[in-house]
Amino acid sequence: MKILVTGATGYIGKRLIPLLINEGHHVVCAVRDALRADKTYLEDEHISIVEADFLKPETLNNIPKDIDVAYYLIHSMSNTSKDFEKLEAECAKNFKIVSEKTKIKHVIYLSGITNEENLSKHLQSRKNVENVLASKKYALTVFKAGIIVGSGSSSFEIIRDLVEKLPVMIAPKWLNTKTQPLAVRDVLSFLSKAKSNEILYNKSYDIFGPEILTYKQMLLEFAKIRGLKRYIFTVPVMTPKLSSYWLYFVTSTSYKLASTLVDSMGVEIVGKQSDINKILGIDPITYAEAVQLAFEKIEQNSIVSSWKDSMVSSGRLSNSLHKYINVPKYGCFKDYKQRNIIDEEKTINKIWSIGGSTGWYYGNHLWKVRGYLDKLFGGIGLRRGRTHLTELNAGDALDFWRVIFSDKKEKKLLLYAEMKLPGEAWLEFKIEDGILKQTATFRPRGLWGRLYWYSVLPFHGIIFKGMINKLVS
Repeated sequence: MKILVTGATGYIGKRLIPLLINEGHHVVCAVRDALRADKTYLEDEHISIVEADFLKPETLNNIPKDIDVAYYLIHSMSNTSKDFEKLEAECAKNFKIVSEKTKIKHVIYLSGITNEENLSKHLQSRKNVENVLASKKYALTVFKAGIIVGSGSSSFEIIRDLVEKLPVMIAPKWLNTKTQPLAVRDVLSFLSKAKSNEILYNKSYDIFGPEILTYKQMLLEFAKIRGLKRYIFTVPVMTPKLSSYWLYFVTSTSYKLASTLVDSMGVEIVGKQSDINKILGIDPITYAEAVQLAFEKIEQNSIVSSWKDSMVSSGRLSNSLHKYINVPKYGCFKDYKQRNIIDEEKTINKIWSIGGSTGWYYGNHLWKVRGYLDKLFGGIGLRRGRTHLTELNAGDALDFWRVIFSDKKEKKLLLYAEMKLPGEAWLEFKIEDGILKQTATFRPRGLWGRLYWYSVLPFHGIIFKGMINKLVS
């Protein structure tokens, strides 16, 4: 079959595509920015990449007409727009219009459990999208999942941050909200097994794990698995805003995403029973098993996708990397250094391992201070780390940077700063003729931008000099 996957660079999409390929299907990946597509996709004859922005109908002509099945995995946890629900509905409407002009027979939509009367803004939006997607030209199957648990998922990483950093938690009352966590491997099973199954046409199913747990119970179970003793006390006086700040300062999430999560965590996410498990032959694993499997992936450095690589993990960068790939030459300050390379392969491996737990090779305490200051002023700090220890791809988050371009064959890595700055900043590593060229570029915004550059110039001289020396040693 020929299968269209929207949201192909997202957390679920990146995990679903390999499963479909292994089953012998041809997958068409719809992405807003081709730069963000996995490079291995370009080398696979069973994968086609098309640039399509479902908020821009003029880009949708790239979608082939001979599609059999489509997955609608377009979601956003960003709440930066007041017209959020309108934009999501428009996105779904445009998908429906273009899909009805193709041979698509079956559309599968991954949504959230929406059984409560008072839904959060985002859950209500997902419910509205379901109504928009319904069509007489194709069959629609909706899977409504609760909290998804897996290596790199937002819920897993936030729980991990809280448990591993706080022996004692004074937490908001929404920690007593009930939910039914579901392992990401089971989500993928539901999605992959459902395609072209006529029994599921034009039906909606809640999918969930075997346990009903509160967020507090999830935290304590997580701590037990990790061999940690934790104490949690809930207080009724913590407002949504304070709760958001609590999540923001303790975890790696941005404040905007924290606000969205707090809004949703006050709603019980308990699914309605159905025969979907029997129909597809799926027996969902427990929360504890899901956590243990996630850590196995982490220990093997085999995390396929992470929510931190989503553009909404910072809110600073637009969805397109093309805008930032050409580093400006005029009106900028630059710190340029070059060194002869002794062992090129060793240097390349060091560059592609930079950041995260590896650190920045020189002055790591100064990098940490800069991260703390960034967090204090509403930035993302260094807590995002990196998804892989030794691999970097365009679009990946790297501490408070975003990977704009990454190509070992071209021996070039380009990063864009997502920290709070009075301007824009790039950091480029490039090897030419046995020479490592390291360039930090800053385009200031107004007087404050220029004052900022000169204030940090002494530190840059020390840090960047030490870093390049370590990279070539």
